[in-house]
Amino acid sequence: MSYKSRRQFITQLAGMAALGVGATSCAISKRSSSTANNSMAGFFEISLAEWSFHKALFAKKMTNLDFPVIAKQQYGISAVEYVNQFFKDKAKDTSYLNELLKRCKDNGVKNHLIMIDGEGNLGNLDAAKRMQAVENHYKWVDAAKYLGCQTIRVNAAGEGSAEDVQKAAIEGLGRLGEYAAKENINVIVENHGGYSSNGAWLAGVMKSINRKNVGVLPDFNNFCIKRAGRTCAEEYDRYKGVTELMPFAKGASAKTIDFDANGNCVETDYNRMMKIVKDAGFHGYVGIEYEGEKVSEEEGVRKTKALLEKVAATLA
Repeated sequence: MSYKSRRQFITQLAGMAALGVGATSCAISKRSSSTANNSMAGFFEISLAEWSFHKALFAKKMTNLDFPVIAKQQYGISAVEYVNQFFKDKAKDTSYLNELLKRCKDNGVKNHLIMIDGEGNLGNLDAAKRMQAVENHYKWVDAAKYLGCQTIRVNAAGEGSAEDVQKAAIEGLGRLGEYAAKENINVIVENHGGYSSNGAWLAGVMKSINRKNVGVLPDFNNFCIKRAGRTCAEEYDRYKGVTELMPFAKGASAKTIDFDANGNCVETDYNRMMKIVKDAGFHGYVGIEYEGEKVSEEEGVRKTKALLEKVAATLA
């Protein structure tokens, strides 16, 4: 899409005012990516990641259009994080995006971010393929702007040595960050396997890029650097990793897999982890992302929300 076409696409919002639909109408209140009002424990607010319902979504028991309604009506959560896989052909479909905006407006839901996968590796060592991956993300920057999101979450993947992939990721993310800055959209990287799950490596990428709108989304559980089948062969210390990433964080992902009898997360000490988040001076959204098997998606989301609320009470 040309820059002129992109601008025309985005500025259609102005003509939608008479319909009562628009990017800002989807939010209860407009806030920066690093500031959340009515925050828990004085520093964070809960958002809900769509991936928590990936089984229901892939099984067609739920749609992307249903997601913000369910988040608010069933879980009392007013900020949502989309996954592009569940509306991958709709990034430029203004009729679809308008319907999504209307459902947000009707339910008082804020569109916070879109998680982007499947658009190519931003750390690809091949310059042409890397640039193609950068350009593949442009439509999602535009869609995020249209929906009133502040952020897109991307990946810093690539194949090669740690040093070479880091250099490529710096270039790829930097180029995407330049494009996104024109629309005041953040580009954030999740620790999502491989080199990106090494906290020091990803922090080094951020230091080199040094752009205000490029940051990270620390996931409390995604610190497996190497896998052997279904098991993790090499895992980075999650508390060390989050500590290293928090200076660049524009959000955090409260990943949960399993719970004990007291409702605590088995794999992550949430009191310890959330204290790291607080001590870093973070103010923003912490997104629920349940990915377990032992309880249903619905129960997993409720348990994660209850856990965050319990931890917030101890940190207040």
